[in-house]
Amino acid sequence: MNTSTKSNKPTVKPVFLESGIEVAPLYTSKDINISELAQEAPGKYPFTRGIHPLMYRKSPFTIRQYAGFATPEETNERFHFLLKNGQTGLNVAFDLPTQCGLDSDDPRAFGEVGRVGMTTDTLEDFEIAFKNIDLDKITVSLTINGSAIVLIAMYIALAEKWGYNINTLRGTAQNDILKEFIGRGTWIFPVDKSVKLVIDTIEYCAKNIPKYSPVSVCGYHIRESGANPLQEMAYAFCIAKAYTDGALQRGIDIDEFASRLSFNFDIHGNMFEQIGKFRGGRRLWAKIMREEYGAKNDNSCWLRMIAGGGGGGLTKEQPENNIIRSAYYALVSALSGTQTMALCSYDEAYTIPTEKAAELSLRTMQILIHEMGICDTVDPLGGSYYVEYLTESFEKEIKEEMKKVDAWGGIVNAVATGKIQESVSKQAYAREINIFTKEEDAKPVGFHPYNEEAAGNQVSKLHRIKQNRNNTKITELLTQIRKDAQDGKNLMPSVIEAVKEYATVGEIIQALKDVYGEYNEPVFF
Repeated sequence: MNTSTKSNKPTVKPVFLESGIEVAPLYTSKDINISELAQEAPGKYPFTRGIHPLMYRKSPFTIRQYAGFATPEETNERFHFLLKNGQTGLNVAFDLPTQCGLDSDDPRAFGEVGRVGMTTDTLEDFEIAFKNIDLDKITVSLTINGSAIVLIAMYIALAEKWGYNINTLRGTAQNDILKEFIGRGTWIFPVDKSVKLVIDTIEYCAKNIPKYSPVSVCGYHIRESGANPLQEMAYAFCIAKAYTDGALQRGIDIDEFASRLSFNFDIHGNMFEQIGKFRGGRRLWAKIMREEYGAKNDNSCWLRMIAGGGGGGLTKEQPENNIIRSAYYALVSALSGTQTMALCSYDEAYTIPTEKAAELSLRTMQILIHEMGICDTVDPLGGSYYVEYLTESFEKEIKEEMKKVDAWGGIVNAVATGKIQESVSKQAYAREINIFTKEEDAKPVGFHPYNEEAAGNQVSKLHRIKQNRNNTKITELLTQIRKDAQDGKNLMPSVIEAVKEYATVGEIIQALKDVYGEYNEPVFF
């Protein structure tokens, strides 16, 4: 007779999401808060099921492919190509010199002019890039950070010069400098001064351009740098709170600017983990804005986001597989309730997108809208035991992760001392992506060509502008920017006046460096 008490149940290997949440083999109604779930509806606080009542049934998500390369002339051609083929928003990439506040004729810009985005030296480059594009009918996102105050000023100056009503001008600037210190590295000024410039843009837009979104907080780049999905949301929310606190200290009411905050998030990895993080994050952000900041308007509590895949999930090896990955990323984004989708192209693991790759990503999103039934009903996964469990788990765990940042002295201090960077970089070091390899994976791939002649023409154009403008006026305006910086004033008005006279990105940034100095990154071993 067998007297063993050993269970006859089969052993099941534990499964954990990247965020550390354990996944059970089965979920039932006992695993979720049924009473809370029954109270939630799309378009109603706390917006777990979406920020609009009918979501895509009323209007599909905006398609906004990342675009911009070489000269403003070539970028304008790409913009018109994308718009002709059904894109509904523009997302402008800038080259590395522009991102770092350098002009095209700066020796440090050599070899990088127009390589990974559009070159921008003066207002004339914006006039060329947006030629024959109706800024009332298309919204434009500027993917710029360290030098964002200058590029935002150029967009405003352009709109004013072309006769648009600034009170109704729409668009978005990425302008999230704290994530640059964590994830990308195109910082310019010390942390506190960098944050001050962001708050300047928030204050100016709240008072003068109420429909413009001056900041898109980017969990995306933090995730791409090694953070797990839980940290991606937590760090992004901490950053958004820092900008919110800064704006409130300027005496701006929460409901004057909170509705114009937006977010940029990443998608790669486990499908249900991504959906859970967005649903849980959307609910938590709504509660933060209402319960912590006292926001009265519902739209101040919205988690308005762009999400459409992450380059960190793509591989240079077997790049055609990225087409499949991106299609899943698009599906996840739609099931998560995004407002805007910018889908990574399959060749972005090794080059800026070719026209063919960009078109393929565009068609992927259009197929999702028009053929897959994704817009037929709101939040189709709502009520799934598994999805609702993950939603509740993410809401709780994001909040706990945010408390860790508070214990480090807040996000600004945690960035300035390098604690966040250290945490993220350790995780990035251990991460692997591709396990199914083939011998022929090492074959050459096609790169987007770099146009040296176009770069030379850009430098020549810049020299022409400098010769023909009113340089006495430019000197006066740059002096005013330095004075305003020293006096702690909002710099948007003086920067706008400078770009109207064709002061360059490099000249304005150098004027600010003269006062603020530059950032030196802490080094860890």
